[in-house]
Amino acid sequence: MTPGELGPQGSAQTSRPSAQGAHTLGRWPTDRARLHPDRTAIVDRGVELTYQGLDQRAEALARDLVRAGYRRGDRVATLVGNSAEHVITFFACARTGLVLVPLSWRLTATELADQLTQCDPALLLVEEMTETLARGALSRVAALVPTAHIGQVGVEAPVPTPWHSDSSGVLLREAGPVRDDDPLLMAFTSGSSARPKAAVLTHASCFWTNLSLSRTVELDETDIVLSVLPQFHVGGWNIQPLLAWWTGATVVLERSFDPGRALCLIAEHRVTTMMGVPTHYARLAEHPNFERTDLSALRSAVVGGAPMPAPLLRIFHAHGVALTQGYGLTEAGPNVLCVPPREAGERVGWAGVPYPHVEVQLVDTVTGEPLEGPATGELLVRGPGMFAGYFRDEAATAAIWRNGWLATGDVATRDEAGYLKIVDRLRNIFISGGENVAPAEVEATLLTHPAVADAAVVGVPDDRWGEHGVALVIRRAGVVTDQAELIEHCRDRLAAFKVPAAVHFVTELPYNTMGKVSRQAALELALRTEEAGADRRTTRPDTTGRHTAYRGLS
Repeated sequence: MTPGELGPQGSAQTSRPSAQGAHTLGRWPTDRARLHPDRTAIVDRGVELTYQGLDQRAEALARDLVRAGYRRGDRVATLVGNSAEHVITFFACARTGLVLVPLSWRLTATELADQLTQCDPALLLVEEMTETLARGALSRVAALVPTAHIGQVGVEAPVPTPWHSDSSGVLLREAGPVRDDDPLLMAFTSGSSARPKAAVLTHASCFWTNLSLSRTVELDETDIVLSVLPQFHVGGWNIQPLLAWWTGATVVLERSFDPGRALCLIAEHRVTTMMGVPTHYARLAEHPNFERTDLSALRSAVVGGAPMPAPLLRIFHAHGVALTQGYGLTEAGPNVLCVPPREAGERVGWAGVPYPHVEVQLVDTVTGEPLEGPATGELLVRGPGMFAGYFRDEAATAAIWRNGWLATGDVATRDEAGYLKIVDRLRNIFISGGENVAPAEVEATLLTHPAVADAAVVGVPDDRWGEHGVALVIRRAGVVTDQAELIEHCRDRLAAFKVPAAVHFVTELPYNTMGKVSRQAALELALRTEEAGADRRTTRPDTTGRHTAYRGLS
């Protein structure tokens, strides 16, 4: 990506203001270090890093990246867990005009190779836990990608010389100040197709989404934030952590989610707020120590990624925690809707109202005409926090925008007071444990097995994960297979959270008049088949590892 390659809403930008961008994020640690140098910015596995330390290390790494010869817009990919070193790298990128591309260590080497090819990084940062996975992915990538370990014994020591596949871009030392519309964060999102797309967020995108969050879920320098979302999700940055470092709060970073440990941290550090997916809160409430844990400091918490069951919301409300449902998507920064904490107990099950600086609109799912008042239709979004576009994918970028509005692909219902509830997803994605799963991707994997003639994958309700995948498969004549073999086939090629929990063999799939699988009919068939075979159903494959972050490394 070069300056001018992507601008707001994917449009080309050929000119830039001459002054330093007013909404760039690189200065945030500096501002806080000037006010309170010794205040703790990060607690990482018991080790504290002050704002002065964060500022100094980010600045030193930024200088070394400039000296090493990186160009404005170069991508720095990371395959690491949540850590102080990752935050330092983020702010070093923010100061220099580089783009952080956090990749998921949940993926297989094949999946990562595809994402590395798409994002075309100048550098890949790894750690000991991900080194083997990174080697496997890089062996499948045609281009040379310099690799280094993250941290003071890695990239903060000697910065590797970048690899450039073309001559575009301006060297950092000559590029001038970072601008508001410079890309900052690139996050892969499954979208509705089989191939994930790289959504680009600019400095302005991140600034505005954090400003809007601050107007609803307020943070100040006295707050202690427990951060359990993995930093390869945009929510691992833009839902509380970045706002915390802007306002001078302390972030307790967790590389993994273990409910017992999380409860201990909440009590020990007097955590005041956190964000998680429904699975996180369900496991906290189920833990034997939940009832005797001191939650008095936890004044509010945000849940997203999937609808939160009303009984679970009420459990936390009964313990004095204003647990509020929210809604968002990567392309929107991600924050779109939220129930204000003061109304958490009154609006159970609702996604809420738009954050400040966010506008929403409902349109008819057939005609596209705007709907007024109480209505149900597709949710459109706009505002300064929207993404800049999909990296090097102009067609996909153009397809998601409608006259300046971002089409979410989700159906919502709005009541008389303007509150919205998400009721369906046009894109057929289902959400398992807070992770988006694109059926097309799983179906494509199943079809690579010689015994599979056709397949349809749907998400069915799951008390623990929200939804889990069920595959309906037509066997190819003359080739023998069974459920266990196909699940293993998927497990070898897909991240564990994408692997179907069950495979049912059918003689035909429900098709519509256009010759496509009817998703609703397929869901009804899957539910009937699941109910009929409940006593034979296998447990979810690799349950202990499918969400490593929930088991004790999303």
